[in-house]
Amino acid sequence: MRFSVLASGSSGNAIYLESEKTKLLIDAGMSARELERRLSSIGVNPAHLNGILISHEHQDHVHGAGILSRRFRLPVFIHPDTLKASGNRMGWIPETVPFESGAPFMIGDFHISPFSVPHDAANPMGFTFSCSGKKLGLATDMGHAPALVRERLKGSHALILESNHDLDMLKDGPYAWPLKQRIMGRTGHLSNHDSSILLGELIHEKLQCVVLAHLSEVNNQPGLACRAAEEVIRQSGRVIRLIAAGRDKASDLIEIRGSATHLS
Repeated sequence: MRFSVLASGSSGNAIYLESEKTKLLIDAGMSARELERRLSSIGVNPAHLNGILISHEHQDHVHGAGILSRRFRLPVFIHPDTLKASGNRMGWIPETVPFESGAPFMIGDFHISPFSVPHDAANPMGFTFSCSGKKLGLATDMGHAPALVRERLKGSHALILESNHDLDMLKDGPYAWPLKQRIMGRTGHLSNHDSSILLGELIHEKLQCVVLAHLSEVNNQPGLACRAAEEVIRQSGRVIRLIAAGRDKASDLIEIRGSATHLS
């Protein structure tokens, strides 16, 4: 299992995930041209994708999905509520494949378990992906981490977790107060502090890598997000690779194999 965070943040979100048999794009929140460019930067031809999986309908997650789907005849795996709420953001899609929260399904050799997350969208999802005995957990765009989210993410060998904002930077920053309230709310975005608490509950002996995602350009800094997570990792006594995902370029391909995580 290998993955790359192609982009992460309010300007666009997309993750590439592959196994020996399957290539998957999770969210497509940038222009199709930019998504193609970033996939190319890690050696992936979008024509070889097996599909696009959508977490929720916000523009920074679906912007390029429709065009990419039409250009390469890719099926779009999407919750029916999300498809309806997306309106005309994606345009006509050649093939949609519905799924439901709590009902696992397969894409190629990936066993995918979708679960609901608390965010201000129609029916937003987090996911776990399992293949060849390895598990990747993905949970971003959520205002808090309820028991269901924590339970679904347990046992992951790699995690992609939201660490959106530093609470003091958000409170003192330039956003209007209603927007600050939305971000801090129960269906908003996870702070560095709350993300580190969640991480502390998920650390186990086989967790190899944590990617902090959806960092705010205005209300956060990679150093602040990483320090909060690093302290929790240090207290656990584990050696875990920690990465802060960026918005300007794709991350290296991160490979989970055996008992170690490798960058390629």
